[in-house]
Amino acid sequence: MASNLPMSPQLEQIHGEIHDNFRALANGFQKLDKIKDSNRQSKQLEELTGKMRECKRLIKEFDREIKDEESRNPPDVNKQLNDEKQSMIKELNSYVQLRKTFMNSLGNKRVELFDMGAGVSEPTADDNVQMASAMSNQELIDSGTKTMDETDQVIERSKKVVEQTIEVGTQTAVTLKGQTEQMGRIVNELDTIQFSIKKASQLVKEIGRQVATDKCIMLFLLLIVVGVIAIIVVKIVHPGNKNIRVIPGLAPPAARRLLSLSTLQQFE
Repeated sequence: MASNLPMSPQLEQIHGEIHDNFRALANGFQKLDKIKDSNRQSKQLEELTGKMRECKRLIKEFDREIKDEESRNPPDVNKQLNDEKQSMIKELNSYVQLRKTFMNSLGNKRVELFDMGAGVSEPTADDNVQMASAMSNQELIDSGTKTMDETDQVIERSKKVVEQTIEVGTQTAVTLKGQTEQMGRIVNELDTIQFSIKKASQLVKEIGRQVATDKCIMLFLLLIVVGVIAIIVVKIVHPGNKNIRVIPGLAPPAARRLLSLSTLQQFE
């Protein structure tokens, strides 16, 4: 019995959900036999189709869990689990055949396995025309296995894209951090340059003021020297001019008085 198979808790849960859906399908098709109105039959078939789609999804999960636990289970257990999976696929296919029979009675001659749109695997190029109802059990198994393999490949590619995105994001963060630090250093250097320019401007102003002061002093001294020279020249040219004050140290020598010999003798 399937219930006696050694399963992990996850496998047991999936297995139980699949068989719950199978019981719901069996009861649904029994009720469908008793429905005479075509509209109610179509609605009932839509509900049953949803159940079959859910069974297909759960069988895929069951197969994925088997592959994940394959390395931890003994070979005989893996064989029993795979046999159980194929048995569930066959049972699901039997309900698909029943669905086709009822759909044919309603006038629909082209019914695929699952025509529910979103959430259903798209058919491959070889299966675009082939109907699920015309496929054998082995073909259904192969098709499901191929679809699951393609899904795994898509997942692996998505993982690689995510890893590459994370790596690019890390490199971008490192680059941004380096650029931020470099901009900080540039700002500090600009502040230092601005401070140096300010100090240099103050120094230039001080030097300018000092130079202006020195020039004023030199000009004043030059005027004094020129004035003194002018007075000396005028004094020499016009020695009798009383309007010219005598500059101390520049007065002409006093006239020497020569005493005659007779005068000297009088004193004697």
